[in-house]
Amino acid sequence: MKKGILFDLDGTLWDSSEEVAVSWQEAIKKHSDAEIEITTEMIQSVMGKSMTEIADIFFKEYDSKTRLELLEHCCEEENAYIRQHGGKLLEGLEATLRKLQELGYHLYIVSNCQVGYIESFLEYHKLGGYFDDFESFGGTGREKGYNIRLVTERNHLDSAVYVGDTQGDYLAATKAGLPFIHAKTGYGAVEAQAPFIEKLPQLPEVAEAVFREIMP
Repeated sequence: MKKGILFDLDGTLWDSSEEVAVSWQEAIKKHSDAEIEITTEMIQSVMGKSMTEIADIFFKEYDSKTRLELLEHCCEEENAYIRQHGGKLLEGLEATLRKLQELGYHLYIVSNCQVGYIESFLEYHKLGGYFDDFESFGGTGREKGYNIRLVTERNHLDSAVYVGDTQGDYLAATKAGLPFIHAKTGYGAVEAQAPFIEKLPQLPEVAEAVFREIMP
């Protein structure tokens, strides 16, 4: 039986909100006369939303064409900045990933980010060897629930669980037909009864319990 654990990225595996805010502010200065201030708190408030949703929130005073142009510049600057500076890994991340692999789990990332963001995370922190596959909103143009199901199917997983930190993650996992583990390490609350972790090193034990329930 091939078992998979699919992860959200922001708030679940790392916190890059400060780095993203710096890069977006720089992109806006380079490519626009707009007086828009992007703060770490603003970035944290939209983590988990798709890139187009974020553009609609941050650049709402502009027409759709300008919003998308600004978004493109911001995403390009963001990927370049992350590749050079990385982000803040959650405590115990690599040891937890190693333990999960030792327990026989195949690991994946599904995020609502642009193409290049997951790659930058893996490249800077040298974590690519832990993950079999990943997918993003930028890669498919589809919502997270679709992408969770896509990764599950194309990797021929017999059973899988999604780990995330927001209500949107919970709803996406539910849409994809997967059980959910709430990572209370991140940006959001979940309005449902679900297994949870408060620190990443708790995940192997919680995952084992979840898989015992879904794989009798």
